[in-house]
Amino acid sequence: MPSTDLPNVGRQTECQHPVFFPLLNTARLSCQMFPFFLNCSFCSSYTATIGISHPDIVVETNTLSSVPPPDITYTLSIPEPTVNCGLLSALQLEAIIYACQQHEVILQNNQRAGFLIGDGAGVGKGRTVAGIILENYLKGRKKALWFSISNDLKFDAERDLKDIDALNIPVHALNKVSPGVESASRAERMKGVLFATYSALIGESQAGGQHRTRIKQILDWCKPDFDGVVSFHADELEHKLRVMQFKRGFSNIYIYIFFLLSSASGASEPKNMIYMSRLGIWGEGTPFRAFEDFLHAIEKRGVGAMEIVAMDMKVSGMYIARQLSFSGVSFRVEEIGLDSDFKLVYNKAAKLWAEALQVFMRAADELGLVSRKSLWGQFWSSHQRFFKYLCIAAKVRCLVELARKELLAGKCIVIGLQSTGESRTREVLDENDGQLDRFVSAAEGVFQSLVTKHFPSEKQRREKAPGNKRKRKRQSVVHMFVCTVFLAICVNVPSASPFTARIEEMKQGLLNKISVLGKELPLNTLDELIDKFGGPDKVSEMTGRKGRVVRRPDGSVRYESRAEQNLTIDHINIKEKDRFMGAEKFVAIISEAASSGISLQADKRVKNQRRRVHMTLELPWSADRAIQQFGRTHRSNQVTAPEYIFLISELAGERRFASIVAKRLESLGALTHGDRRATESRDLSKYNFENKVGTFGRPPSPRSIRRNNSCFFPLFADMKIGMMDVGIFCRESRFGISTEKDCSITKFLNRILGLEVHKQNYLFQYFTDNFDYLIEKDKKEGKYDMGILDLAPGNDEIYEEKQETFLTVGNPQDGQVVLYKISVDRGMPWGEAYNRSLKLSGPDEGFYLSLKLRGNHPCVLLAEQGRGKNLIVYKPNIGKQTHPESLDNLQLRYRKSVLQPANPVFPKETCWEIIISLSFFPRNGKCKKIEEGQECLQGMRLRQYHMLCGALLRVWKRVSDVVSDLTSSSILQIVRLKTKHHNKQVGQYNDPETHNMLQCSSTSVKTALFLCARDTHFKYICVCVYLYIYIFFLILLFIYIYKY
Repeated sequence: MPSTDLPNVGRQTECQHPVFFPLLNTARLSCQMFPFFLNCSFCSSYTATIGISHPDIVVETNTLSSVPPPDITYTLSIPEPTVNCGLLSALQLEAIIYACQQHEVILQNNQRAGFLIGDGAGVGKGRTVAGIILENYLKGRKKALWFSISNDLKFDAERDLKDIDALNIPVHALNKVSPGVESASRAERMKGVLFATYSALIGESQAGGQHRTRIKQILDWCKPDFDGVVSFHADELEHKLRVMQFKRGFSNIYIYIFFLLSSASGASEPKNMIYMSRLGIWGEGTPFRAFEDFLHAIEKRGVGAMEIVAMDMKVSGMYIARQLSFSGVSFRVEEIGLDSDFKLVYNKAAKLWAEALQVFMRAADELGLVSRKSLWGQFWSSHQRFFKYLCIAAKVRCLVELARKELLAGKCIVIGLQSTGESRTREVLDENDGQLDRFVSAAEGVFQSLVTKHFPSEKQRREKAPGNKRKRKRQSVVHMFVCTVFLAICVNVPSASPFTARIEEMKQGLLNKISVLGKELPLNTLDELIDKFGGPDKVSEMTGRKGRVVRRPDGSVRYESRAEQNLTIDHINIKEKDRFMGAEKFVAIISEAASSGISLQADKRVKNQRRRVHMTLELPWSADRAIQQFGRTHRSNQVTAPEYIFLISELAGERRFASIVAKRLESLGALTHGDRRATESRDLSKYNFENKVGTFGRPPSPRSIRRNNSCFFPLFADMKIGMMDVGIFCRESRFGISTEKDCSITKFLNRILGLEVHKQNYLFQYFTDNFDYLIEKDKKEGKYDMGILDLAPGNDEIYEEKQETFLTVGNPQDGQVVLYKISVDRGMPWGEAYNRSLKLSGPDEGFYLSLKLRGNHPCVLLAEQGRGKNLIVYKPNIGKQTHPESLDNLQLRYRKSVLQPANPVFPKETCWEIIISLSFFPRNGKCKKIEEGQECLQGMRLRQYHMLCGALLRVWKRVSDVVSDLTSSSILQIVRLKTKHHNKQVGQYNDPETHNMLQCSSTSVKTALFLCARDTHFKYICVCVYLYIYIFFLILLFIYIYKY
């Protein structure tokens, strides 16, 4: 039986399975190895001392690596050959150990603690889950539940158990267990893993009886004494209410189950963490009484608070998150230009939608519709889908050209999209009695469906009539009675109102215009792609649709089912994956149905080892789905890393979809990896407009457009018309043009899709200019949330001067909060400055002397050419200056000096060395703050910082309330540093001004820290006191009984 304190096994052993030995570099990995990400936010991840190294380089963010996990106290039961043969790597064994160790913890509500595996896509979470199931099976827990997104992944679960030599653990698919009583009783006797999908939890059987629902079958299979593993794998459906209710209810019924969550995305937003109650972040014994309190505190503080959550979870031993290195991965954004023909079609569509808006409004007014919320909800959602299809279609030609070049270069193609357009194809199929002889336009179908099904009508007016529902029901009953008694009268009553014919005429006129436009609209993207790449024989389609439109060899077009002979539609995606991996096909198209769990990387074990070029034609609507889709082609055990190409058209409105993913990637990186830069790409990050600046930055745009005089600025006249065409502006008889209520940044970016190409590009440029201006303004004023910052980067002279420790009783483990006082020596020694100057050769580079004397001697600085025309400035007392300076600005105060070592005119002792010897070098020789009796920080060589580190989440609420009252700001700045003695620290930063304010109320801050620890201590003290009193009285009672 292996022990967790064994040294890392690095020898070849007698095994029946192949072992892959990686080329691991345990040193910190450089930024050049991660072109996909910024700021060198990763370092290599290995803390386990058991097992063979993982087959690929795995990294952890610098932020999470700065906080240590708890000590290992658990001993594995997994057989030694499984460990020594590398069937489970050291990385996977580390997760198994911490998960099983956490499962031994009992929370204060008497439930067993859960564990979250947040490893990135491709690391091998499936095999880790299989290892945890095996460990518990060996401990006597013979049953386990495994939930995932797709039934296809049941085969992957079987493969993972087989790969770790757990052949004696069978996997039973819930969808194959019939709901009858006999089969249910037979299923109850089954051991092993019951595999189910999330959709099964909301499904019901048509058969009657007590086993009608799948949930009832699961509960009967588990039995009341169930205490095995329950794994929610690749959980993307946390927003499904029924699934969340099942998780929470199941957790409450079986309090001793091993609750395991494994997902690359974890929770893309804090509100989706509601089902993670077993982690013990909120509830009894925590600072947050309920999930709502936790959610409010985190959302109030933004992404910075999410970073604290991730770090605290790791420190507490309930969470682990590693991901594959992006070494070798290339990434680029291709902005696609639009040809004149497409722009013409797009502009026609935009004008027709503007006309449709007016027709809908006129029809609703004539009918007198009172409640129009549902009507406009349908209208604008269809509006967004229509133009999304056009955005996708605009990129098809360019994608095909790029893909053909890559294929000729010996690579293979994976195309990612979300929409298949199957619903529109089936509608046309039904309209033509199952016959189809042409490709279908999904965009046309969206428009036609909106007008056909949701155009204002007399029925809507009756259904939406105001008044009490019970009263309306009573009136309808009376009306039916009257019709029954006076049938002849009712028959003679005209069935249509006087304006019904006019409404129908408006509707039909709109449908005719849509039909004319439909002849020019692009075809279904998925069918067109397959056709251009040579048909289904050349393309592996892995989507959720059941049929497709294909072109025959004779040129005719027909609809056909995707099912094949001896192969059902349920297994067609697996077969297509095998064809792609077996080098039968070199083009694969995946949709959301194949975006979770499926492996398409250049695996060493498959025939097709060509480099994957992953082209994203349509960005997923959320970051967690984006992460899932990107992870299909970048996984463990691959020969080559993939190339990622994001295709974004020049349409400004399409940046709306990039904005969604960029925003979610930022928050997802912070929550699941403790660093928002963990998922921040160099190109997509610039599309994130949905932040506080964007929300604040958008409202001035409509106001300025409304107020600017169109006579002097013709551009604003076009903008006004455009904003009215998409419903952001509306005309009112009393107030003229007004802005729609609740016009958020999201709505603004959605609506501008419906503008003509030139109008939306002009409007979007105007918006982004405002956005950039406000960001720069907030940065200068210190109001911009910069994420986790490195304190004094590149400076090794960082010292810990003082620390105060506060013990906190936590749930499930105790922790501590440390208040650090840090000193940073910012000075640059003369030797370093002189050596740097020898490498400079530019005409404007070198040493500069000030024109004015400061304290009987001139100031000196070193200037180095930066990016563009600005110069990077180094000063003796502060080192590298934060902001670059222009040459013109520098020459107003300084003159260039030719410095020689033996130059008597400019001796280094009187300039550089004298200035660096001063701990304080005031500007102009005096400081106004000092004259006022305050501390001056300008020109300080030695700077002091204050950081709050440790288990911050446990004192979060109290401390944040105190700091908010002092600073009137919701920004939480998290910083990290490495001291001269190589100690890493990550925590909340308090700037000097804030610290001065904290000094005035330091008692309240310390009281807050003390109270957080005292509250939980007090509860334990009370329990102990009550227990002692109870025992004392029991002893007295026994003495009394014995005596008498």
